[in-house]
Amino acid sequence: MTTARLVLRRWHDEDRVPFAALNADPEVMRFFPRPLTRAESDEFADRIEAAFDEHGYGLWAVDAAEAGGFVGFVGLAWQRFPAHFTPALEIGWRLARHAWGRGYATEAAVAARDFAFRPVADPSGGAGMDEIVSITTRTNEPSQAVMRRIGMTRDPADDFLHPSLAPDHPLAPHVLHRLRRA
Repeated sequence: MTTARLVLRRWHDEDRVPFAALNADPEVMRFFPRPLTRAESDEFADRIEAAFDEHGYGLWAVDAAEAGGFVGFVGLAWQRFPAHFTPALEIGWRLARHAWGRGYATEAAVAARDFAFRPVADPSGGAGMDEIVSITTRTNEPSQAVMRRIGMTRDPADDFLHPSLAPDHPLAPHVLHRLRRA
């Protein structure tokens, strides 16, 4: 997929080095329990590619020519952990710090959102969903701002403690944003 400034594509082997660098950056990972090691980052990339093979879509690698190429990912991932809203198709993003503040997350998320709602049989591809969600820790205001910019809304009654974290962990309180197909 392409947008005005971005290319959203399947992953290449050469994406793994910059992907590992962004996953190791403490500032990029400040809303996650900890940065990832190179091995963990590579395992994540393998899971991303496996999701493409299974579903035909996933967390696309994002290229921004004006930012030097690969800047991270934006896309769709199935969430199946135990929660009141799962299983659900989540829209998410993670960009390298040098790509922040340029509107890339929102621009790419609009393309991923539109893909999620297009019918599967659409010539340009689609996931045929009626609803998508996005989750993040309660303190992640930058991601919540992107969620709002792409039309998602939050009902505080949907907030939850992420089951992968201890209930008293500072990142455990999560918010859920939803968007239904128009």
